Amino acid sequence: MLKALFLDLDETLCDTLGANEQATRLMGEALSSRYGVDFDGPGVARCYVNGIYRRWTESQLARYMPIIEQQGEGAFRLQLIRDLLAEQGILEVSDADALALQNTFDSNRLKAFDFYPGIVEFLVEARKYFTLVVITNGPEFSQRPKVETVRLAEYVDHIIIGGQEPEQKPAISIFQKALRLADCEAHEAIHIGDSLAADIAGAHNSGITSIWIQHQQPLDAELGINPNHTVLHPSEVPALIRKLHPR
Repeated sequence: MLKALFLDLDETLCDTLGANEQATRLMGEALSSRYGVDFDGPGVARCYVNGIYRRWTESQLARYMPIIEQQGEGAFRLQLIRDLLAEQGILEVSDADALALQNTFDSNRLKAFDFYPGIVEFLVEARKYFTLVVITNGPEFSQRPKVETVRLAEYVDHIIIGGQEPEQKPAISIFQKALRLADCEAHEAIHIGDSLAADIAGAHNSGITSIWIQHQQPLDAELGINPNHTVLHPSEVPALIRKLHPR
C-alpha cells in the first residue's frame, strides 16, 4: 500500500529553469547597462549561474570550496561575481556593487519562480491520501527562499533541504530521514524527480520506487540507472499516480 510521495523541488514541482533563464537575462542586462555595451553582460551572467550550480573547473573547486566552508554561500557568490568581473577587466568592485548584482539575480529569480501548472491542485488532492515529503538538494541560502516564495509548507507535510543535512541526494541517509518523517517503509513510498544521478539512483539505493521526469534529457545507458516509471513533464505525474494507485 502506498503511503507517501517523496518529491524533488526544482524541475519537478517548480519551473526553476524558466526562473533561472529570466533572472540570467535580467542580470546580463544589468551588467551591460552598468559596464557598457561592449561588456559581455549575458556571458558573465551565464557563468555566474554555472558557478552557483557548482559547474566548476578543478581550480574553481580549490578556490571556492574553502570560501563556502569557512564563510558561507553568500561570501562565495560575491567572490564569484568579483572573479567574473575581473576576467572582463573590471578589477575594482565594491562589496555594495557585488551584492547589488547578486541581489538582482536572486530577486528576479524569485519573482519568476513558481509551480508548474496543475501542481498545486495535485498536491492538495494527493495530500488527502499520502504523506508528502519534499527532498531538495542545494544550499539553504538558495533553497529556503524558493520554498518560502511558493509557500510550499502549505501544500506538503515535510520539507528536507539537502544543504541542511549531513548528506544530500543520492545519499541513503536523506531518504531514510524522509521515510522516518512519513512513518512508512521503503516499499510504501514513491520518489519523483528529474535527476537520474540524484533522485532515481538515490531512490533505488533506498529501495524506493521511482518516477523520473525526463524533460528533454536522454536516458544515459552508461549510468546504468533505469527508472521504474518515466514521464516527459511534471504535468503527467498526477495521471500516473492515479493509474498506479487508483482510489
